[in-house]
Amino acid sequence: MEDLQSLVRIPRIWEQLEHVEVRLLEASTSDDNYLTKVAQHLLLAGGKRFRPLLALLAAEFGAPADDRPVEAAVAVELIHVGSLYHDDVIDEADVRRGAVSANANWTNTVAILAGDFLMARASEVAATHLSQESVRLLAATYAELVEGQTRELQIQNDLTHTLEEYHQVIGGKTASLIRTSARLGAMAADAGPETVEALSTWAWEVGMVFQIADDALDLVADEETIGKPAGSDIREGTFTAPVLMAASGPQRDRIRELLEGGPPYLDETVDEVIAVVREGGHVEESLRSAELRLETANAALATLPAGPARAILETLGGYLLSRVEAARI
Repeated sequence: MEDLQSLVRIPRIWEQLEHVEVRLLEASTSDDNYLTKVAQHLLLAGGKRFRPLLALLAAEFGAPADDRPVEAAVAVELIHVGSLYHDDVIDEADVRRGAVSANANWTNTVAILAGDFLMARASEVAATHLSQESVRLLAATYAELVEGQTRELQIQNDLTHTLEEYHQVIGGKTASLIRTSARLGAMAADAGPETVEALSTWAWEVGMVFQIADDALDLVADEETIGKPAGSDIREGTFTAPVLMAASGPQRDRIRELLEGGPPYLDETVDEVIAVVREGGHVEESLRSAELRLETANAALATLPAGPARAILETLGGYLLSRVEAARI
């Protein structure tokens, strides 16, 4: 499987990403050294920088006259990382990106404040360097993130919720910001309205694929690959598409028997659920739905001018799914 570095063969994109890294640390620096340390904890832990990369690739479809695409990339990553601090508090997570989570390293209160700080700085970056529409877009996207998280909490530990409800959750929690990443990058490069809309459609579908693939990884990969224990979603009472499919399939009685008591679950319980889901072919069933979304995404791309950036975007969805195959244990 190719990594993003070999997939995105436009040198200036990686030069811009280096600038993004510098700006992320600048934007996350507080007058309070303690807050700076906490706020930069996850930034320094690494990450794929997938959302900034999308912003910069989308900017290739316009004619940027300055560093606005870099600032757009910084803004979306600050929103993303800030939301991770909040997610880890909600999930009571101990690990993030292979490092101790901020809430485990400090406290829930400190982690929430750091997340708030990063999101506030995202708004400041947008207000300073981008347009009023960009500020509005980021605010609306953050509202979608919160709505997605709220929907997820309402169906926690519930095996009877539908795939449609699952898709509403991942649309809010994941696809909304991925769509905004591409949209903001294109806007920062003064791309035309039709181009902005096509990139937004593509990014929404790829954002859904991103989360579907991530949920599949939780069921097929090991801790070293994904930076957290396999089956973490199940342990939290978060039932993703493959588990929901299994809960309505031939093994539904066994799945419901295993999970009806709610968390905490024993390791052997989680292992058996994963085995039933995998043996029933439900991971593959979920990935097939993702492939259909990629067809919609690539149809939107087909309306854009051919070139290196479009060719890269056409391969990104397949890259996300290939991560699942490469990680199977």
